[in-house]
Amino acid sequence: MPGPLDGVRILEFTEIIAGPYGGMLLSDMGADVIKVEPPWGEPWRFAQEFVPNESRNFISLNRGKRSLPLDLTKPEGLEIVYKLIPDMDVVIINARPDVPHNLGIDYETLSARNPRLIYCDNTAFGRKGPHSYRPGYDLIVQAMTGLMASEGKVLDGVPQQIQSTAIADYATGITIAWAICAALYHRERTGKGQMVETTLLASALGVQTGRFIQVAAVDDERRKDFLELLGRMRANGTPFDEIHRQYREKLSPRVGNIYYRTYQASDGVLAIACLSDRLRKRAADLLELDDIRFQPGYDPMSEEARIFGEKLVAEAEAVLLTKTVEEWLKLFDDVGVPAGPVRFVEELIDDEQVIANDLVVELEHSVAGPLKMVGPMLTMSDSPLEVKLASPALGEHTDDILTSLGLGEAEIQSLRDAGVTR
Repeated sequence: MPGPLDGVRILEFTEIIAGPYGGMLLSDMGADVIKVEPPWGEPWRFAQEFVPNESRNFISLNRGKRSLPLDLTKPEGLEIVYKLIPDMDVVIINARPDVPHNLGIDYETLSARNPRLIYCDNTAFGRKGPHSYRPGYDLIVQAMTGLMASEGKVLDGVPQQIQSTAIADYATGITIAWAICAALYHRERTGKGQMVETTLLASALGVQTGRFIQVAAVDDERRKDFLELLGRMRANGTPFDEIHRQYREKLSPRVGNIYYRTYQASDGVLAIACLSDRLRKRAADLLELDDIRFQPGYDPMSEEARIFGEKLVAEAEAVLLTKTVEEWLKLFDDVGVPAGPVRFVEELIDDEQVIANDLVVELEHSVAGPLKMVGPMLTMSDSPLEVKLASPALGEHTDDILTSLGLGEAEIQSLRDAGVTR
């Protein structure tokens, strides 16, 4: 059965993570995605390159696409884009706001050639405001949106980025795919294309709903007091680790948290997650800990609570050290307390749970050879997603795409000789 986006054609002008990831998700849904990149290749091909023009990073973000290298600074390259646009449903671009106009691939120019076109424009900070002109990567957006400082990782007095994944980039890739699907649905009802704008800034704030909120009754005074304190500390040159300590105490108190955290067991580390009193009571009973904070009317912010919490944490940590991870998982399972082992992602390609849910796909790359990677994140009963191709080698589909536009072999070779394509 065809995927839900079977027949949808996408022209992608993207590089690095957010845009490519969004296009890859749409490819998994059945869309035909043509990736336009410079004749020398987009930068992510060379991030830890292991064979010419190929890297694990690029391969992981561009499966299912066809490669069309074009030098868009040359009129011949731009003309090929203009020939493709009438048959396209979607354009995805991630760049500074000035780049599409400078290259001649902005929404106004392309939609004039195809009014039904859905044009997804991703920028770091949006098209308005004092930072709109700036380039930005995930690291910068993590820093500017509180993701980094709020995460709690401080090394040598300096806040650390979230290293396991470029969270702003990947969240934006999902947003790109979500927005384009919605725009396609809107077009089905109205016949109209439109411009869709996504930003790393919005995605980074969007995944922090529990923090990026101000409820007047509980937040106004506390936030005002902290911002005044923050201003004084910065003016006085207070080291970040002290600022961070004050932040945790005033805005992020976790007094005596034993129910939602990781623990060292006798042979490894496990996590437990109890987000209701019912689950917390089960965990305390299993660990044979007397948590007086279950008593009605107990003030969790009192000094008594702080002293008791520190004592309870030490007791819980000592208990968890007495058994192996597997022994604790069995005990927690028996009483219905959510728990799991702490693993490295490299362990999961062979994990039985991951495999059972079809989350590993095997592909053959035309240059790199056989590979395994994570499969589609969702399933659909009547329009299943399918991974059809590995990422394209640079220029792998140039002849097929240009031939479909009516160009002959001699014309294509002439474009290669002129450095327009590859």
